[in-house]
Amino acid sequence: MTVKITEEMIFSPSFNYLDNGIEHGVLSPFETKEVILKKGQQIAEGFKPLSCDIKMLKDTPVTLRDGVTIYADIYLPVTEEKVPTLIAWSPYGKSAGTAPRYKNLFNMLGMGNTWNSGLTKFEAPDPAYWVQHGYAVCNPDMRGIAHSEGNTTMLGSQEAQDGYDLIEWLAAQSWSNGKTALTGTSYLAFSQWYIAAEMPPHLTCINPTEGLSDGYRDLAFIGGIPDTNFIERLAVNHVSAKHAQREDLAKEMQSAPLADAPIWQDKVADPSQITIPAFVIASYSNTLHTMGTFRSWRTLGSKEKWLRIHDRQEWPYYYDQENTEELRRFFDFYLLGKDNDWLTTPKVRYSIIDFKGTNLTDIPATAFPPTESVTTKYYLNGQSRTLQLTPEQNDLPVSYLAGGLPGRTSFQMTFDQDTQFVGYPKAKLFMSVTDYNDLDVFVWIQKLDRRGNVLSEFVVPNHGAALQDFTQEGASALRYKGAWGRLRASMRNLDTKLTTPEIPAYTFDQVNKLIENEIVALDIVLSPLGLAYKAGETLRVVVSSKDELGSVMPGTPGCTPDNHGTHTVHTGGQYASYIQLPLLNK
Repeated sequence: MTVKITEEMIFSPSFNYLDNGIEHGVLSPFETKEVILKKGQQIAEGFKPLSCDIKMLKDTPVTLRDGVTIYADIYLPVTEEKVPTLIAWSPYGKSAGTAPRYKNLFNMLGMGNTWNSGLTKFEAPDPAYWVQHGYAVCNPDMRGIAHSEGNTTMLGSQEAQDGYDLIEWLAAQSWSNGKTALTGTSYLAFSQWYIAAEMPPHLTCINPTEGLSDGYRDLAFIGGIPDTNFIERLAVNHVSAKHAQREDLAKEMQSAPLADAPIWQDKVADPSQITIPAFVIASYSNTLHTMGTFRSWRTLGSKEKWLRIHDRQEWPYYYDQENTEELRRFFDFYLLGKDNDWLTTPKVRYSIIDFKGTNLTDIPATAFPPTESVTTKYYLNGQSRTLQLTPEQNDLPVSYLAGGLPGRTSFQMTFDQDTQFVGYPKAKLFMSVTDYNDLDVFVWIQKLDRRGNVLSEFVVPNHGAALQDFTQEGASALRYKGAWGRLRASMRNLDTKLTTPEIPAYTFDQVNKLIENEIVALDIVLSPLGLAYKAGETLRVVVSSKDELGSVMPGTPGCTPDNHGTHTVHTGGQYASYIQLPLLNK
């Protein structure tokens, strides 16, 4: 491998690639060839017939700078005109659009599969649509995946350099107009932060649609609390037909538990290095991607950049016809040179959620948070369990048994007028613990209706019984329940270079265990929010010893807190705990 950090990685055997034309899609059997897919052809039952003729360059070899060969499927218009290329970089199979696991997933979410042609790589653009409009689409199998050579790494400089090499190879092809773009959701979004920061000369623009940007802070150790469950779920995508090895993040978490380890430093994206145009898509609700997407937006070096904050889950958003048409306006302007009205698009559009089916969306602004948002502190009152604008003079501690019943405490305020919050919230909690030397704290901002019922909303089309079951205490990316954050007290050390009055940031490079009954200050970053309350409705802040939002996706457990003894929240005097919220003044 070309990148030295790979010498410090821990590798395990990749999972076996079953090339039977079913497991990884009907087009997965390996064969380097050129084929014309005809208009009206149906790739597989249940998928949309092709809307135009498509030239497919199947299993095309691409040699990287260290001599490793990866393979890509490339879809082209049947034309002599030179075209730009959209690139979908991820470990997900390039031919797996019709794979049972993805068909079942989209059926479970209520999206079905008729929205796409079956050529669509998971979380990637549909080649049938884009080819019809004058684009090439490249679906690579990255290093170590399927028939591609080498060993698979996950996030960081090796992927970034490989993506750079693919971009420059594509731009040099006879059919290319020399312009390329990265697009896609989730993994296909967070890979963009790394690849684009390498500044490939022929990368023209990017479209990250919800993607984390720090392998330590956003994936492995959110809030300093380790969670291998979702990582192990991701790892099953590392399949090889050539007995490749895969980077084992779960083992690296054990061997390198602090963020200053080189292995984790390599997995911190630097969007400040990105100077090309960027159309960034975010939501408040994605418990895996929201923090990283907004962090990247704040540091993005591009002068031409747009942010759209929507109110759905990333997949129904990305594949929505109107949203796809808008994305085409962005790409048409930068990749095809069309003189359209893209530059009139507001630099920021945000949403305000009300959990009642009447969300406000696409509110234009010049920045996020909007200039009308004012950070406001609401202090915890331990006696009345309320939130108030002024702190109590004396400490009024509130305690709960960690992991017990209820294992949490909460504080509320009911509004006497319509109130909206848009921006970056945080919690400043003074806490102590008895009978243990650490505490994991989970904070959750809820909305209660006039009758005290906790509100939430699905962000996927399916609202059926199975999704109710999965999302009641889990599958948090599919059902939005309010802003959230978490922190392990022993990992509370703030990064003074990155922390702002609105947004705490942590070094995660030291462990400072607590002394029994020692009161420590915890600055807890909470997810960005846009939340509306009517007069008579209530904001509730939950401080818990449990991961009450649960896992990111169905079938995967959430993190396991390291909590024992009794937790105490201190709420007055020199220990005036508070929630800081971005109050929208109109």
